[in-house]
Amino acid sequence: AALLSLPAASAWSVEDILTEDDEQDRIPLQKLKLLGESEELRGLLLNPHLRQLLLTVDQAEDKSSLMKKYMQEPLFVEFADCCLRIVEPPEKENILPE
Repeated sequence: AALLSLPAASAWSVEDILTEDDEQDRIPLQKLKLLGESEELRGLLLNPHLRQLLLTVDQAEDKSSLMKKYMQEPLFVEFADCCLRIVEPPEKENILPE
């Protein structure tokens, strides 16, 4: 409810809510844009159950405990893994020449 009392014109940026510790976890905007271009991710988001889970997280007061609970849900884990693969592609294994 405290957020609702802020005037609509008050602009805030990501920098306002990130601490220095959070900064290392920040994902560049161009990487985030890749999420919107992923066919695999779009396919997952067609699932109404996943959409409901995401809406529930978005509207929750205590997002962290809800996320812990949802990380037990295979569908949610598949979604999270898909997002991570897009923004942090797995590094190619160092293959030693024969």
